[in-house]
Amino acid sequence: MTRGLASARTGRYLGRMNDIAPIPMPGSKPERARKPDWIRVKAPTSPGYHETRRLMREKGLATVCEEAACPNIGECWTKKHATVMILGDVCTRACAFCNVKTGMPRRVDPNEPQNLADAAAEMGLEHIVITSVDRDDLPDGGASQFVKVIEALRRTTPDTTIEILTPDFRNKHERAIEAIVAARPDVYNHNLETVPRLYPTIRPGARYYASLRLLETVKRLDPSIFTKSGIMLGLGEERLEVHQVMDDMRSADIDFLTMGQYLQPTPKHAKVMEFVTPAAFNAYAAIARAKGFLQVASSPLTRSSYHAGKDFAEMKAARAAQLAKAHAKA
Repeated sequence: MTRGLASARTGRYLGRMNDIAPIPMPGSKPERARKPDWIRVKAPTSPGYHETRRLMREKGLATVCEEAACPNIGECWTKKHATVMILGDVCTRACAFCNVKTGMPRRVDPNEPQNLADAAAEMGLEHIVITSVDRDDLPDGGASQFVKVIEALRRTTPDTTIEILTPDFRNKHERAIEAIVAARPDVYNHNLETVPRLYPTIRPGARYYASLRLLETVKRLDPSIFTKSGIMLGLGEERLEVHQVMDDMRSADIDFLTMGQYLQPTPKHAKVMEFVTPAAFNAYAAIARAKGFLQVASSPLTRSSYHAGKDFAEMKAARAAQLAKAHAKA
C-alpha cells in the first residue's frame, strides 16, 4: 500500500489494522484454522484397521478413505468398512476441496472389478460403497467400469447391497446413467458438494443443475433405486442457500441427504470459513426431514459413506413404512 493511500484513509484504515491477518513471510507455512474438539479424531491403530489396509494393498485397490484423507478412516476400517475408489487414484479435475491427485490417469485395469468383488467377499461385506475419480479422458467417463464392478459383485457376493457414488459424467451423462441404472445398484449417490453460488471457486469443473439432472434421470429411469446426495458445510454458504439446495434435491426426488463439515486437506485447498456446530447440524437435519427426505445424516463428521450400511437399512424401512401408509389410505 502506498504512503499516500494510507494517509488518505488513516482514520478508518489504522483502526482496522489489528483485524487484518499478517502477510506470510517467504517460506513460512500458511496458518490453518484450528479444529474444534467435536471434530478431532484419534489416529488409527487397531488390528482391524491394519487388516483392512493389508487387504486393499493385496488386491491393488484404492480407497477414497485414504485419498481424500477422511477423518473416519480409523473407525470405518476397524469395522472393515471401506469405500473403494475405482478407475485409479488420479483425477482429471482439480476441485478446490478435494485431496485426490490431479493429472493424466493410467489405463483402466481390467482386473479391478473382480479384485474388488473378491475383497468384498473376503471382508464379508453386507453393504459396499464404490466411487471413482473423474475420468473425463474416457469416452463414457468410466461408466462401463461401474457396470462391470456391479456385475462382478452380483456374481461373487450376491447378498452384498451395492451403493455407488459417481462423478457427473460431464457431457455424456445420459448414456452413462442408462448403462449404470440397467445394472441396478441399490443406491445411486452423486454429491452436489456445495451451494450454486460457490461452484465457480469450489467445484469449477462441474455444473450444479447438471448434477441435479443426473439424479433426476436415475429416478426417471428406475424409481426403485434409492438416490442420495450430499453437501459440505463451512465453505461460506448461507443458511437460506442450504435450504434452497434441500428444496432442489426434493424437486429431483432425492431420497437421502448427507451434510458434513468441510475440512481443509492441505494449505493449498479452499479455506474453512466456519466450523459449524453440532447443534446447527441438528437444526439442518430437522428441516431436511420436514422437507420429506427418507433419510438424513447430518453431523460434523458425516461423510457420504459414513455408516452407509446402517443408513441404507433405515432408508429401506422408511420407504416400506411410507408405502404401507399410502396403501392403507387407498
